Amino acid sequence: MQRIRAVFLDFYNTVARFDPPREQAQAQAAGSFGVRIDPEAVRKSYGAADEFLSRENGERALAVRSPDEVQEFWSRYEQLLLLGAGADVDLDRAGAIFTAVRRYGEAFALFDDAKPMLDSVGTQGYEVGLISNMSNDLWRIAEELGIKDRLGFVVTSGEVGASKPNPPIFLEALRRAGVEPSEAVHIGDQYLGDVTGARGAGIQPILIDRDGSDARNHDCPVIRTLGEVPNLLKTLEAARNTG
Repeated sequence: MQRIRAVFLDFYNTVARFDPPREQAQAQAAGSFGVRIDPEAVRKSYGAADEFLSRENGERALAVRSPDEVQEFWSRYEQLLLLGAGADVDLDRAGAIFTAVRRYGEAFALFDDAKPMLDSVGTQGYEVGLISNMSNDLWRIAEELGIKDRLGFVVTSGEVGASKPNPPIFLEALRRAGVEPSEAVHIGDQYLGDVTGARGAGIQPILIDRDGSDARNHDCPVIRTLGEVPNLLKTLEAARNTG
């Protein structure tokens, strides 16, 4: 059995989060339109909204849609997010709130467990890279966050023209890492985009559920922090050697 040689990571909500946290920005932006929502309710609502995002990206990547189509998508995303938090708003107001959220900026902050994990797996000799549906310059963001030198590559939907869960973005990561599908694992927070997508490309998926909000029984390893990754890799390697 081939050993694991590469670790792929989703970026948002796996390695980093928005700064300020997106639920706070949402509550402030909605409040400016007279829509009162609890940040905690918003945080819990992101699961359904992000699955909608993954489904839409799987059908047709946002990176190849027209500006009007992208705006309509984010309006619907915002509408679904707010509905999950208890606020039923029309599509126009949802779009306006989403635009207001964007005004808070798109700064990122690393999770505390990100750098230690990257250092650990790098020391163990794994090839490490990011796979993201973001269209931003992820290399620049990685440099600003102080992790660029810990990464072998980054792959974004904007450059590939395909988004998770579709295979091309994962296949490009395999090409850049120089490994076979069976030699890689992918860690991400979205079941459809990350788990189903990785598995569709023949890659071992690992789901990270940071707040324990996903109560479903999943058919893949589930972790709460990136600090669990080094030991999990050892466990997966041992299972391969005895399988």
